[in-house]
Amino acid sequence: MRTQLLQWLTAHDYPHGTLAVNLIMVLLIVMTTLLLHAVIHYGLFRVLEKKFRASKHLFLNVLAEQKLLSNLTLAIQGVLLAIQLQIWLPASAWRDGLLTVAYLWCLLFVLLAIFELLNTTQAYLVRRNLAQHFPVSGIVQSIKLLASLAVGVMAISLVLGQSPLLLLSGLGAMTAVLMLVFKDPILGLVAGIQLSANRMLNVGDWLEMPKYGADGSVIDIGLTTVKVRNWDNTVTTLPTYALISDSFKNWRAMSESGGRRIKRSVYIDNNSVHFLTESEIEHLQQSRLLQSYLSERRQSIREFYERNRITEDSYLNGRHLTNIGTFRAYLLRYLQDNRHIRQDMTLMVRQLEPGDKGIPLEIYAFTNTVVWAEYEAIQADIFDHVFAIVGQFNLRLYQAPSGYDMQSLVPSHKLPENTAETKTSLE
Repeated sequence: MRTQLLQWLTAHDYPHGTLAVNLIMVLLIVMTTLLLHAVIHYGLFRVLEKKFRASKHLFLNVLAEQKLLSNLTLAIQGVLLAIQLQIWLPASAWRDGLLTVAYLWCLLFVLLAIFELLNTTQAYLVRRNLAQHFPVSGIVQSIKLLASLAVGVMAISLVLGQSPLLLLSGLGAMTAVLMLVFKDPILGLVAGIQLSANRMLNVGDWLEMPKYGADGSVIDIGLTTVKVRNWDNTVTTLPTYALISDSFKNWRAMSESGGRRIKRSVYIDNNSVHFLTESEIEHLQQSRLLQSYLSERRQSIREFYERNRITEDSYLNGRHLTNIGTFRAYLLRYLQDNRHIRQDMTLMVRQLEPGDKGIPLEIYAFTNTVVWAEYEAIQADIFDHVFAIVGQFNLRLYQAPSGYDMQSLVPSHKLPENTAETKTSLE
């Protein structure tokens, strides 16, 4: 076809090799390229996009939102343009220049097509909730960086007319400089691989890292940074490699276990602790939660007295029920009877070492929910009951003296009833 066109042009006084013939060839190439571009992008792609959006397959829906096919087609058009240049134009320096531009065009859109393929894969994994199990964003950014370096080397080699291997061998002397320039991406890449391989952190995990002020949900694990949305809706950005070099707390295991720990103490005033009297025992015997406990303990004490021939004349001999011990038993049974507390996890009410604030009585249990608001409500209900019921055991909670307590120690002074006298006294 090229030969026939040249013969036709020669017959019409346009000899081969002239500027006019070359311009006609270039015009023919441009028209062919534009026609192909219009047919593909404004015809075929619009039909495919409608079919992909209406498809029931998620991947096709995601593909319709990305520009993968467009960039891939532009790369193919670059290849076709290079072929046309070689077919229609005679060998010359300016044809070689146009070929170089066409090859650079192909490299550019091949790189963009790779980017779109990675973006499409990432979007698909996010839609399928598969991206939470490994740092997809960091892996995608790492591949993009490597692809950009490879295409950059090939583009420079193409412009210089040298082999890419020769250029890569020359870059060996610049290794130290390159490592300094790309220090953060390299560290981030290594950290991302370790985080993924060891399942140390996933998107959606609750991360706590006080050193960087991070306390919230992980929303993105990138090549160089990790973004954490704190509970006050601020976003903290920290280096990815910091998760390897520093320590952090991941609450994922708590979320997966289905139970969140309650570990809080109330402080009992030492002066309120005493042995229970018979009247106090009879009063506490009315509690449904304490009936079996008090009966068993009293029976055990009676047997102990009979076995060791001990009389109850003095508290120094034998065993006795205390109000703090009974209160601890009551709280344990109250938690065992609470439908919001996990019975298959650690559950206890323990007494810690006394201090200047009194005797710490700690509740250690797990709720049957990990939802923050529900957890706080359950914990508050438990301690509301503790604060209200402690007086039934004749115990007092420790509280540092407040201004109101100090005021109650000072004798009250009545102000004059007459307003005029009050004004005079103030003056």
